Amino acid sequence: MGSGAGGGRCKVLASLFLIGASLTTPQMSVQAASQTIVEDSGDGMARAVNRMVGGIVSYARWPDGAADSARVMCMVGTPRLTNRMAPEVPGAGSVLVRRLSAATVTRRTDCDILFLGRLPVADRRQLVAWVRGRPILTITDDDAACIYGAMFCLSGRAASLSFSVNLDAIGRGPLRIDPRVLSIGRSTGGAP
Repeated sequence: MGSGAGGGRCKVLASLFLIGASLTTPQMSVQAASQTIVEDSGDGMARAVNRMVGGIVSYARWPDGAADSARVMCMVGTPRLTNRMAPEVPGAGSVLVRRLSAATVTRRTDCDILFLGRLPVADRRQLVAWVRGRPILTITDDDAACIYGAMFCLSGRAASLSFSVNLDAIGRGPLRIDPRVLSIGRSTGGAP
């Protein structure tokens, strides 16, 4: 699937497959959707992650009701997929990214989104417990199976990016996630 006709030009193929309820246990229900991205450029994964995260953010509704508000993403740990996090939110919304320690995040009141990269298990557990009941969207790229409590879990391979949705984590908080988030892959196609 790498470069094809078109002489090495960057091609983006985006498709979304609803895999369905891929994992259902009494404690957790995870629904997976997959977006396949094929790019010839070196920063293709960073662009794909930023589009996907921005798309996820655009489908979240905070209790304050301001859909087009600037949101603050508190990033903890080291992201696996890209170190250049700058979510591209469709429409008028935007995301300001702040890199913080686990201890600092729990003392803040301005985090709308919590992005969890690689970090110690104890810190991850503390942050997921801290988020419960708060209007904070949780996204990680360090838990592809979505078993540690984040709402959205990104997973990347050489030419693809996918995400899983932890329905139980979403259901426990005051945020409302539009069910159409599973169609996010359809809106990210086209040339970068």
